Amino acid sequence: MSNHTSAAPSQDMPPKGGFSSIRYERRLPKRGPSGVGMFAIAGAIMGYGWYKLYQGLDERRELDREKIWARIHLTPMLIAEADRDEYRRKLAALERERVIMKDVPGWEAGKSVYHGTRYVPDVIANVPIHQQPGFKKE
Repeated sequence: MSNHTSAAPSQDMPPKGGFSSIRYERRLPKRGPSGVGMFAIAGAIMGYGWYKLYQGLDERRELDREKIWARIHLTPMLIAEADRDEYRRKLAALERERVIMKDVPGWEAGKSVYHGTRYVPDVIANVPIHQQPGFKKE
């Protein structure tokens, strides 16, 4: 064996008082509202939207009701106007028939072609001029 004296091995040791602590957790600054706050804001916006939707539906319902009542009150006038128009057209057609059939012996203008006493209204189709056969645009 060799007889040499060696110094004791040296080992790294912590400094006296120990090492300083290491921050390993994330420390981010707080930004914006919390989840509950955002949920509350979204709920408030949706509640306002539903409120406005139902206001619009009420308004539309009221307008529809007003339109229905306007039609109810205007219907007699429109029927009377159609009756006056039908009567005027009937008189004009009768006059045209008199002029066209004046040379036909025994022809009575306006006499019904039906053998009965029941009233049968004339069917007068009001066809616009541009939809009549033979119409040519100039």
